[in-house]
Amino acid sequence: MSEPVVWRKSSRSGSGGDGGEECVEIAALAEERGIRDSKAPDAGHLTLSSESFTRLVTRVKRGELHQ
Repeated sequence: MSEPVVWRKSSRSGSGGDGGEECVEIAALAEERGIRDSKAPDAGHLTLSSESFTRLVTRVKRGELHQ
């Protein structure tokens, strides 16, 4: 029997101007990482390889994905 998926939110999650949280949750899956919207957890999730997840986090930390 497989372990249940545990989703976690960053302790650094911020709040938007409307008082709602702007955050994603992540989970360690079998050999991948899952990412989902914390406000809509039942809407599904993205699945990334561990390598792709690491590259994404690196780009976010560098501010490369801001519009």
